[in-house]
Amino acid sequence: MGPKFLLSAVVAALAASTATAFAADCDITVGLVMELTGPAGEYGQAGAKSVEMAFRDFNDAGGVDGCKVVADTRDSQSQGNVAVDQATQLVNIKKVPVIIGGIISSVSIPILTSVTAPAGVVQVSPASSSPTLTELGREGKTNGVFFRTITSDALQGTAAAKYAVDQGLKKIAIINVNNDFGVNMVKEFTMAYTKLGGTITSTTPYNEKQSSYASEASAAMTGEPDALYLVSTPVDGATIARAWISGGGKQTFLLNDGMNSKDFIESVGAQYLESAYGTSSGTSPTASTEYFNANYEAFSGGISPSAPAADRSYDAGAIVALAIAKAGKADAAAIKAAVPGVVAEGGTPIHAGKEEFAKALQLIKDGKPVKYEGVIGPVSFDQYGDITGPFRLWKITNGEVTTVGELSAEEVNEIKTAK
Repeated sequence: MGPKFLLSAVVAALAASTATAFAADCDITVGLVMELTGPAGEYGQAGAKSVEMAFRDFNDAGGVDGCKVVADTRDSQSQGNVAVDQATQLVNIKKVPVIIGGIISSVSIPILTSVTAPAGVVQVSPASSSPTLTELGREGKTNGVFFRTITSDALQGTAAAKYAVDQGLKKIAIINVNNDFGVNMVKEFTMAYTKLGGTITSTTPYNEKQSSYASEASAAMTGEPDALYLVSTPVDGATIARAWISGGGKQTFLLNDGMNSKDFIESVGAQYLESAYGTSSGTSPTASTEYFNANYEAFSGGISPSAPAADRSYDAGAIVALAIAKAGKADAAAIKAAVPGVVAEGGTPIHAGKEEFAKALQLIKDGKPVKYEGVIGPVSFDQYGDITGPFRLWKITNGEVTTVGELSAEEVNEIKTAK
């Protein structure tokens, strides 16, 4: 081997190592604050895998001029104070321009008010549905940085009320988690349900992570209700449902979206849930839905694509990645301005997956508008970062959650606005 060849080999090796280092240096880090453990751990685990899948697809399509979008994932432990600590580290130390999370409202709200809104950092929640988030926007307290890929409980509570009445449930007892999500869901449900002629026999809030909920279940049984409306999370919800059943409560349940859970069904026992009904923020199926349903379980290591928060977390990741590409840099203000531009009315429809993202990246490079049509359907945000959409009506049958109908956003709004 001659000296010239050796020199060429060394130069080539140095160039390759420099290119690798540059590629790593130009990675754009997005913060993920997810409920990986605690009462909402099942949601956060599914959500984190979905965002990871969206980022993989985006990076495989070319990323941001060859630079990857990567996630720094932190566990909120389903606690607002822990979430604020993690988000603060991500914003102040890691200098992330975007945070995806949390999943539950009692995590997302403190992140927003204490960290992202004051810092001007974009925040996208895949599954926080509290109406408080809309109110914060109306009051000018979000700095316009907040977006979510789920409909507000102001609508879901109304949809649940209509579904209950349609099932002939005229008298309902409520047990709800005593946090912003649970209180607001019950408020909206109660207004709609009584307007539709239903009677609330009792409302019993509970605090999380108790070993027993026998007293709450017993209190809710007064008034001989036709059913129990259980607004909860899978772990606590299963403990409450078992207490209700063992205390002699009628085995008819109305459930919120997060209770669409295999763990909940298995923990309670499918045989006790044959009259269990629920609502979820619905989807208008697109090619993205087909792609996600076909590929997510294998990517996630066995998590079902129907797991709570899974579908809309992919969309949150996709929208964030495309907005970063449109902004062209890891700048929070530029990314915030870019978000509406990747779900733009009149833009070229783009769906999930590597090939579709590659098409989107070329359109963005050419200065053309893009309309990402997600796993949950075509997405657009109002001035408060909210979306509207249909509601999925489901029932548990033989241990499986099956869709039995849909309630449109227009139908829900008619009930809300009726005198």
